[in-house]
Amino acid sequence: MRHNPLKAAFRQQQPIINGWLAIPSGYSAEIAGHQGYDSVTVDMQHGMIDFASALSMLQAISATPATPLARVNSNEPAQIMRLLDAGAWGIICPMISTARQAQQFVAACRYPPLGNRSFGPARALLYGGKDYPQHANEEILTLAMIETREGLNNLDAILDTHGLDGIFIGPNDLSLALTGSASAESQHPDMLAAIERVLDRCRVHNKLAGIFCTSGQAAARRLAEGFHFVTPANDVMQLGNAAREAIAAARGEQPPVRGASGY
Repeated sequence: MRHNPLKAAFRQQQPIINGWLAIPSGYSAEIAGHQGYDSVTVDMQHGMIDFASALSMLQAISATPATPLARVNSNEPAQIMRLLDAGAWGIICPMISTARQAQQFVAACRYPPLGNRSFGPARALLYGGKDYPQHANEEILTLAMIETREGLNNLDAILDTHGLDGIFIGPNDLSLALTGSASAESQHPDMLAAIERVLDRCRVHNKLAGIFCTSGQAAARRLAEGFHFVTPANDVMQLGNAAREAIAAARGEQPPVRGASGY
């Protein structure tokens, strides 16, 4: 089976730079995959992407050096299994707030006896190889999103989940839950403490720590803080920022402040 380079990078403590796609386009997915990202995530939650588009995007990413991932829209086993069958080499699951939810998520990603994933790997066999069923449990990456106060309170129990590879912070939702305002770069003391707590507990449990960022500069700061997996904005943010900068340059104006929304 095709090995998952993201798991190897984490074992070697190498940074993972992850692209993030919200626009439903196989062409843009292929472009993103050739830009140097270690992985590229197809966003099924807040992106404008349905399953047919996700399939073409996973196929496009698979033709590039990047590892294809997907963010599902909920902790729903059927969607998780279908995206794995379509060739996602890892799943990011939103709104994991309890150990039971984490266990349900991981179980959907693992074949028995480690989970309850239904057998039918379909395109995963084409991308991964004929021995995919024998090794998928070891190679598929599982990242649980911490986005709620309850999730923070249950962090150690979530990290204790067998088969969970790590945590991915959704900073806007977490900031909204803790401070009443959605801000991916919040400097509120409660938000700063929450991020440090996730980092600390991931270190203790030897689990990957990831976070969504609003720019490459913000991603670099997160890596310096100890995060292993960073997403330097998504395609929508990058497209808007590049367009505004190009227009300002053409008009001889100062570049506008970059957009700071993110999820």
